[in-house]
Amino acid sequence: MSSLASADVRRHNLALVATKLAELGEASRSDLADATGLTRGSLTALVRELERGGLVHETESVAPEGRGRPRTLLALSADHLALVTVLIDADHASAVASTLGGTRLARVELRHGRPMGDPGRVLDTAAEALDAVLDRLDGRAVAEASVVVWAPIGGEPALVLADTDLGWGTVDVLTLLGERSARFAALRDAGAARLVADTAVAALAEHAAAGGPAELVYLKSDSGIGGAVITGGTPLDGTHRLAAALGHLPIVPGGVRCECGQHGCLVTVAGPDVLLEAAGLGDLARDEGLEAALDEFVRRIHAEEPAAAAAWRAGSIELARAIQIVVLTVDPALVVLGGYLARLADDVAERLAEIQPGIAGIAVLPPPVVGSRLGRDAALIGAEQAAVARLLADPVALARG
Repeated sequence: MSSLASADVRRHNLALVATKLAELGEASRSDLADATGLTRGSLTALVRELERGGLVHETESVAPEGRGRPRTLLALSADHLALVTVLIDADHASAVASTLGGTRLARVELRHGRPMGDPGRVLDTAAEALDAVLDRLDGRAVAEASVVVWAPIGGEPALVLADTDLGWGTVDVLTLLGERSARFAALRDAGAARLVADTAVAALAEHAAAGGPAELVYLKSDSGIGGAVITGGTPLDGTHRLAAALGHLPIVPGGVRCECGQHGCLVTVAGPDVLLEAAGLGDLARDEGLEAALDEFVRRIHAEEPAAAAAWRAGSIELARAIQIVVLTVDPALVVLGGYLARLADDVAERLAEIQPGIAGIAVLPPPVVGSRLGRDAALIGAEQAAVARLLADPVALARG
């Protein structure tokens, strides 16, 4: 075997061990050997190299169940490195820092007030939150910074293609954020910053939390309506990275013109702004933000307040119709609802059960419809998990950095 091929195998095996340890949380050397299929001798040598690089450490010894020597558990280390994630949603800009092993270091969340059509003001707030978190890293180096947006992205370098929730057109978020934070600009210029669409990473995190079903549909609503489809364990992107833009399924023929240019999109009849106005909560959304208004909307639905209940009944029927279409297209094992819909998943499941068996007379049981297991942090968690996976794919470079 050539030295180059040998180095590639070694790098692959180091990544395999580090990634498996990240999945398991803690594991003994024998556990890792079993999980990776590597020989005990090879595994021991690889762990030793990861320990020297500061990426793995021993945690504790566990007594055996029967006879034998105690097992020493291993865990990811790299406490000297930090991952930073910025999330820009319709109300807030949040910045979070964590270690590679998953320990939360800092979190700052600031409200930007949803200035429609003004990305500069939103990114001013994002930069303020980001710099506040960077100030709290106690000398740790940032291994990667992810900026998560509630919008489709595309191009190289990646740009926001359009954001109807905030009234944006094409926006170079990484450049504009770098103009507001010199430390972020340095990370971007070093190739350590990424722009990420929220629904794909949130769906991947929910997919992992659900045990990894082969196919999963993720539908969430907080400002507009977004979604993602996981097939074969991978997000379905599509040719233009617009696959699973579920909020823009044309549900109503000849319906209201959507900001995207189509008519009758799902978001025009079941989007939060539409339902909040119908429930008499539009002023609350404008004064206190969407999150506060949606919390009140859910409370009123559960209290069977007439206006909220009627608005939700109409909206939930349209949501169920959209899910019905996607279910027949993808045939998922599970549908996960995120955002405020997570608290109303039973209602949506009931609407879907009412309409699903009527398709062409075929009695098809719809898949389970469940609320998010990860809540409002699904995209943050997913972005962190994706960053860890990218970094651990080359632990040699990570240790060197």
